[in-house]
Amino acid sequence: MYLSEDPTLADFGHDPWWIVLIKIVGAFIFGAIGTVLGVWFERRVVARMAVRPGPNQAGPLGLLQTLLDGVKGMLKEDLLPRAADKVVFFFAPTVSAIFAITALSVVPFGPIVSIFGHRTALQVTDVPVAVLVTLACSAVGVYGVVLGGWASGSTYPLLGGLRSSAQVISYEVAMGLSIVAVFMSAGTMSTSGIVAAQAGNSQGSWHIGSWHPTAPSWYALLLLPSFLIFVISVFGETNRAPFDLPEAESELVAGYMTEYSSIKFLLYMLSEYVAMLSMSAATVTLFLGGWRAPWPVSLWDGANNGWIPLVWFLIKVILMLFLFVWVRGTLPRLRYDQFMRFGWKVLLPINLVWILLLGGVRIGRAQGLGSGSFWLFIGGLLVALLLALLLWPSTRPPKQRTLAEQVRARPAGSFPVPPLDLVVPPSPRAARVVAGRTPANVPGGADIDGDVDTDGKEG
Repeated sequence: MYLSEDPTLADFGHDPWWIVLIKIVGAFIFGAIGTVLGVWFERRVVARMAVRPGPNQAGPLGLLQTLLDGVKGMLKEDLLPRAADKVVFFFAPTVSAIFAITALSVVPFGPIVSIFGHRTALQVTDVPVAVLVTLACSAVGVYGVVLGGWASGSTYPLLGGLRSSAQVISYEVAMGLSIVAVFMSAGTMSTSGIVAAQAGNSQGSWHIGSWHPTAPSWYALLLLPSFLIFVISVFGETNRAPFDLPEAESELVAGYMTEYSSIKFLLYMLSEYVAMLSMSAATVTLFLGGWRAPWPVSLWDGANNGWIPLVWFLIKVILMLFLFVWVRGTLPRLRYDQFMRFGWKVLLPINLVWILLLGGVRIGRAQGLGSGSFWLFIGGLLVALLLALLLWPSTRPPKQRTLAEQVRARPAGSFPVPPLDLVVPPSPRAARVVAGRTPANVPGGADIDGDVDTDGKEG
């Protein structure tokens, strides 16, 4: 077993072809198995939340239920709408699935390991802009949704595709800005470099006896606002509840995939769960230390050696998938206007203010500000932020005053105004006239014109 060794950009591009092939096949199998188990995991967890058993008949714990559902889906009739663009309609689901799996190619699953005696990084590849590759795959994958909605030649799929395009534009901006803070802190866009930057080797400024604890190293703690914004944006990017508006069944039947069936429908389903898996892996890489063991397991010297870090990586990914399922089973779907307003008017301003604050802190440290000046600068920024929040004009509509409040608010000496809910009492004379009228006696079975009823009697 080799000691933990962080891969660098220089370690990639030198593997023989069969090692590269093993890595590619391994990443593909990870995505495929993760999708099958992800569907089963979601159904079991949601059933548990709803106090139901969930799938438990096909195989142990119902593990074969997803495979049987896939076989049943492939055996269904493959329909093609008459008004559909046949070429685009066929290739649109494959676009989403291919790019969702491609995003796993730059995710580090572990340190440098030995595969059949050859030392290599447990990662398909890495480039200086690997994080941008993940974002690009996530954004381009939406083209499959947009093209599928347009090529169906139907109204509901088209509306779902338009929603998805607006959704990815809105939340891609927030996601990109949240990662800027990671770039500023790690000093690199390489995924392996970002994991290495969260190693936790910096000593803290406090001491407990002879123990010198290390400072927190995960960016989920150091960059908490960026982490929260990134996770929220991931929900919007992957079209998951409560942001599953492109396929809202209460509004658009099934959205962009209304006209799809058989294997094409399964490809869309596959792409959604692979996107969940790849974005969960990206979240673990950027903010949760990647494949490194969490504290206090990290106190063990062999926690980050050999193939053991792959276990920590999988545990973190499973926890992120549980968060996806938990939110789906808890929060209701937002309205479309609420969804867009939240992205542009809440996430984006908070992101910009946080990046400005973080940039000021890093510049102050680079210029060697003392601790007093540094905290004075931080306090000034916080006071300015609080004043901006307090003085920000309110968008709430003015409170509607009651009728009594309107009457009391009249200026002195004004003419009396009758109330708006004035009810005029009935005239006593009209009441006497109505009471003195003789009621009309109409025999049963006759109409008002005196016609003969069905028995032949006159009215």
